[in-house]
Amino acid sequence: MKPILPILLFFVTILFSSVSAQADVQARNEQVVLLHGIFRSSAHMEEIEEVLEQKGFTVHNLDYPSTEFPLEQLASMVATDLRQKIDPSKPVHFVGYSMGGIVTRIVLNKYRPDNLGRVVQLASPNGGSEVADFLKENWFYETFYGPAGQQLVTKDAGIEALMGKVDYPLGVVAGNFSIDPVSSAIIPGEDDGKVSVQSTKVSGMLDHVTVYASHTFFPQNKTVQSQTLNFLKFGAFVK
Repeated sequence: MKPILPILLFFVTILFSSVSAQADVQARNEQVVLLHGIFRSSAHMEEIEEVLEQKGFTVHNLDYPSTEFPLEQLASMVATDLRQKIDPSKPVHFVGYSMGGIVTRIVLNKYRPDNLGRVVQLASPNGGSEVADFLKENWFYETFYGPAGQQLVTKDAGIEALMGKVDYPLGVVAGNFSIDPVSSAIIPGEDDGKVSVQSTKVSGMLDHVTVYASHTFFPQNKTVQSQTLNFLKFGAFVK
């Protein structure tokens, strides 16, 4: 009879593990809004969307015309889309990549939902981009990146006012690996090829972490994904 006991314990352990995993997924019962960066689409956020869905989040991976309108108009369009999609009875978190993180802050400053949860910015230029400073008067840059691209410069008091102060649980993930040596030569200090680590920081943020990831492939980076998930669940990054 004795050999039966370990076998029973094994199956009981498996059963409780399965129930616990299901309970964790059901307990989430929360929403996450994903906002892509400039000159991108929701397809660029699909990998992180899948990671969040596997953990039980309902994900709204939004598209918005990032190169066609100024930031304030883009934020208004996103807010209108959100009113039609999010469930007001469940917490809603936000994850914004690059300029999507800037649009997120404008949305939360002007159209904040009552059921706001936590917010994560991925490689977002809260302090502006030196690359945008350098290319602002460039016809190619202006044509392809539109009016919002012109607004992503450093020391723009108008954009700072649009974003408002951070008075919600915000976690910021920065990158320090570049595949763009030309842009990195323009940017002071550590950078991800487009945005400096320093520029991602903002007063009022709850936590900040730097990962070895390039700007272009930030949402696809496994460490970025796991850090995002950890902040959404616990309000802190793993360090």
